[in-house]
Amino acid sequence: MGLFSGEKCLSIKFVARLFFAHVVAIFLSYPTWAQQTPPPANPAPSTARQASSGKDKDDKDDKDAKAASGQGKVAGTSNDRLFLALPNFLTLENAGQVPPLTTAQKFKVVALGSFDKIEFPWYGFLAGISQAENSEPGYGQGWKGYAKRYGSAFADGTIENFLTSAVLPSILHQDPRFFQSSEGGFTHRTGYAISRIFITRTDSGRTQFNYSEVVGSALAAAISTNSYHPRSFITTRYNPATGMLTYIHNDSDRTLPNTLSVWGSQVGYDTITIVVKEFWPDIHRKMNHKHSADVNRASGTKP
Repeated sequence: MGLFSGEKCLSIKFVARLFFAHVVAIFLSYPTWAQQTPPPANPAPSTARQASSGKDKDDKDDKDAKAASGQGKVAGTSNDRLFLALPNFLTLENAGQVPPLTTAQKFKVVALGSFDKIEFPWYGFLAGISQAENSEPGYGQGWKGYAKRYGSAFADGTIENFLTSAVLPSILHQDPRFFQSSEGGFTHRTGYAISRIFITRTDSGRTQFNYSEVVGSALAAAISTNSYHPRSFITTRYNPATGMLTYIHNDSDRTLPNTLSVWGSQVGYDTITIVVKEFWPDIHRKMNHKHSADVNRASGTKP
């Protein structure tokens, strides 16, 4: 499952897009961190008594929360989020002996991620980038053009998610989850993550070519490019010097070369996304460690 969908090519603007996307993801995750306010250094006596009287209950609640924090709403999946915002439910840190997902579970976890509340502003952000760049001019500008780009981006992402993580994995009995390596150095782990685009494991635990990702992303590109993306169209330009209208033919996006370009772009985006997934748990732990240290300093206790 990629961070981006429906793009036309890997352009020189890709790094800028990725940077701004990460900034937006962190911004969207701010409410989660805002709730984690440090306790006051010197609580009032009444507050202290209330905290003491409810200590046993709070300790039990904390233990229950910690025990459930890694378990997603679907058995065998996680409750993790990239940058504390974007759904990352199909990433697990340890393959172990986890049972395979059933067909119903595969569809349910993909639906939960695809229609998560954070996805709606996320696709709005991507549509805004597309609007600013005037990609696919056939959509036009203004709110009507933005609405078309928004719907297109949402459809592209949802179709790709379901094909690569639910439909084909169910038909081919492949496991759509990504199991983090956590072994070796940066180069080894990066290579492992990239290899998962082409190699996956089956429901029975064997290693197999990742038909779900490669074929699924190709099918998603073909469906999106050749169904609801712009056809060829004619625009006019008025020349005041001659008083003549010039008719300009704009090529259709529904071509085989463009489909192949979208497919390659999607695989490229998914490759970068899976590398981010490999290292995100490490980044998350460091963020939590830093937050805990800040809380301890604010409360006057030692870490």
